[in-house]
Amino acid sequence: MSAIDPDKLKMFSFLLFTKLEGAVTSGMVHLGDQLGLYSALAQSKTPMTTSQLAHATQLNERWVREWAYNQASARLISVNNTPSKIPAIDDDQFFLSPEQIAVLADSHSPAFGMGMFHRLPQTMAALNKMPESFRTGIGHDYDSHGPEGAVGIERSFEPWTNANLIDAVLPTITGIHQTLTNGAVVADIGCGAGSAILLMGKHFPKSSFVGYDISEYALTRAAEKLASSGLSNVSFINPRNQPLPSDNSVDFITTFDCIHDMTHPAEMMHAIRKAIKPNGTWLLVDIKAHDTFALNAQKNPMAPLMYGISVLSCMSSAMSSPGGAGLGTLGFSANTAEAMAKEAGFSHFTRLDVDHSINAFYEIRP
Repeated sequence: MSAIDPDKLKMFSFLLFTKLEGAVTSGMVHLGDQLGLYSALAQSKTPMTTSQLAHATQLNERWVREWAYNQASARLISVNNTPSKIPAIDDDQFFLSPEQIAVLADSHSPAFGMGMFHRLPQTMAALNKMPESFRTGIGHDYDSHGPEGAVGIERSFEPWTNANLIDAVLPTITGIHQTLTNGAVVADIGCGAGSAILLMGKHFPKSSFVGYDISEYALTRAAEKLASSGLSNVSFINPRNQPLPSDNSVDFITTFDCIHDMTHPAEMMHAIRKAIKPNGTWLLVDIKAHDTFALNAQKNPMAPLMYGISVLSCMSSAMSSPGGAGLGTLGFSANTAEAMAKEAGFSHFTRLDVDHSINAFYEIRP
């Protein structure tokens, strides 16, 4: 064994504990969201002392103060310091910049980022099940994360979808706006809580929409949202009870961030090919990935997060039954997607010009 370099040892130890800092601070972000601390800061017209923030949220000041110190030192919230002759807790006044509000507090902003943090306790609780999964090879589906896991996924995707699907995504797909306006049969596979399909149902009343998902928690949320929407052209189905049609009757099929989570994605692609009309369109949206680990590690600064989430969530779902494909979060590159689509019987595969930090968008046709 080579001699240990003291400087390299210090740097590696520092690197390791920065990962722990991120994990602990993520927990504080979850609390800031759930306890309304970010919302209170966003709504205040002036910076707030921790006493004022505690009063606004009806929380204990000492706990709020320690939380605020964590968030400000992590540079997730902003702080003004006006030192007094005798240091006091009110010397520090906290606030959110416009950018911080967009990510932390404005649920209508396409940049809103609290969804993943909403379900952080459920995601991290999966650690308790991981030793057995590593031994047996069998993971856990999304319903193992409980109802709050489903809500977290909904909060992750809905803001961007609401802001961009109709005006930024659909116009990039050849002829689809007119098809939907005239009246089409649409299936959204892996629909989750139904955000995308309910939005399309509202904008295209002559079309009929069916959302498919195997998560009972997600379908419960979808049913609640459908009831409040008043829409009559949208329905939700568990494909285990009623499979996707196999008579080439569907005009437009969408899959948002779900193929890489599936135990049998190749079979699903074949099912989509049997469902879609000869002149139909499949909008495939999935995680941007490269063909090799080396490229992902080199070119994706979020690769460690992606691979970790894969173990706890995405790949776990994709291996939740024996023989699961286990693509994982970064296992479904454009080349892999195109090869699988062509093997399933599709001939047209085009990457769409849609700006998204995480996902790639593809137009696929028979």
